[in-house]
Amino acid sequence: MAVEDVGQDAGESPRSLQRQIGWRDAFWVASGVPALVLFTMGGVAATSGKASWLVWVAAITVAFIQAFTYAEIAGLFPGKSGGAAIHSAIAWSRYGKLFAPIAVWCNWSAWSVVLSIGAGLGAGYVLNLFFAPDAAITSWQIVLADLGWLKEGLTLRINATFIVAATLLLGCFAIQRGGILQSARVTMLLGIAALVPLILIGIVPLFTGDMPRENFLPLVPLAYNAAGQAVDGTWDKAGWIAVSGALFVALWSANGFETAACYTREFKDPARDTFLALMSSGLLCVGVFTLVPLAFQGSLGIEGMIAPGIRSGMDVGHVLADILGGGLVLETIVAVLLILAILLCIMTAMSGAARTSYQGSVEGWLPRYLSHVNKSGAPTHAMWTDLVLNLGLLLMSDYIFVLAATNVSYMVFTFLYVNAGWIHRLDRPDWVRPYRVPRVLLIAGVLMSFVNMAVAGIGANIWGQGTLLTGFVIVFLAVPFFIYRHYVQDKGVYPENMAEDMHLGPEAGVATRGGVLPYLALAAAVAVTLACHLWASA
Repeated sequence: MAVEDVGQDAGESPRSLQRQIGWRDAFWVASGVPALVLFTMGGVAATSGKASWLVWVAAITVAFIQAFTYAEIAGLFPGKSGGAAIHSAIAWSRYGKLFAPIAVWCNWSAWSVVLSIGAGLGAGYVLNLFFAPDAAITSWQIVLADLGWLKEGLTLRINATFIVAATLLLGCFAIQRGGILQSARVTMLLGIAALVPLILIGIVPLFTGDMPRENFLPLVPLAYNAAGQAVDGTWDKAGWIAVSGALFVALWSANGFETAACYTREFKDPARDTFLALMSSGLLCVGVFTLVPLAFQGSLGIEGMIAPGIRSGMDVGHVLADILGGGLVLETIVAVLLILAILLCIMTAMSGAARTSYQGSVEGWLPRYLSHVNKSGAPTHAMWTDLVLNLGLLLMSDYIFVLAATNVSYMVFTFLYVNAGWIHRLDRPDWVRPYRVPRVLLIAGVLMSFVNMAVAGIGANIWGQGTLLTGFVIVFLAVPFFIYRHYVQDKGVYPENMAEDMHLGPEAGVATRGGVLPYLALAAAVAVTLACHLWASA
């Protein structure tokens, strides 16, 4: 029998998330993150050429360095769901009302769109599996609106991809309503099925030696000659812009394993489980994000990497099957496993994004109705919001543009979170830290946060002229939602337990010691982003 959603009416004890899982369960829930390589591998390869494998190594290195700071902060707040967004909000909330809702919003917006991007890519795999490329069902569409003013060729449309993708989203939603324990069990099964081909794809070429030297060297970016043909470029301004654009979207995928911290409130032993979940997920991503793009590039070469089907991601499945030996049977098996990998990504994103918006509502930053949970402890109103939003995004004809625009907000979130590490050190120096990141790694993480902003400034607009601006518009959409919740719904008063939850009131061992340093860090981030953007645009 289906579990019914029940509200938290007067006289009814409020429901909350339940402590039901260990770090292994969270590892499997977060195991969809390695499959994010499928979303952006084609775009990265088609943008950076022979430097593609180096872009992926750089992206996962940056992400893993930052993860040590994540692990320390998450251990400070064992009672919080919502993961990195909430942990950073607690640090920044002492320095201004808007910082916390922006942090939560930026994380949620970047994770939420994984649903539409993943479902669209999965739908493409399904259609390729059952229909020929020139079949009528793959080409019909009803155009609803032309968005060419935002990006050339961008439209809102209904087609077969939309219908199949919507079906995939609804199936994942039905599973998620059963609570985190049910989700963890399903994602474990999906994870085993989905990660096997990714791991095989990464290691088989190492044993077969099918990695032609000319597909990797000379190590230069992609360029085009006067006839429009792809050629080896140089490390000039155009080359650095292309590589920065590729690194920009690769970081979106590589940073994703921070979602393992979203389940702290649902861990049986949060102090131990949070660190183990983050590090195990991170190590898995290091392997996949290094080996799979390497095998992919070795198989395709530069001509193959710039093909339209590779850039969109729709033909990635064919290439990965060829790496393992090719043939119709193997191609079908790989296609099915990749569809499972996409479903795993959707499950991971739906779990993390819903818990972030749920906790943001509990703390008084996002609309009140998002704090609803059902009898199974699933934040169903937050999940419904994600579902409806992404059904709308599925109407868009270019998913990469959606990814790139929301990734600007993800870079902002990442900056806020990594820098929350030293803010917590200043404001809560004596708090027990189950894991304490070495100072050299803490500093390295802060430096990487500025690298993220520089890359956004240089490379975001390679995915569409309005990408950077659209991204910052998304960032500041948090403000009207916060104003509505705080001043309209709550009449300018935070929820009763918010000050305690956010540790804003008088408290032993806690003080606002950062002074002007957080503001200087933000000013420096703005300056770096703007300077890099002006350099790239000049």
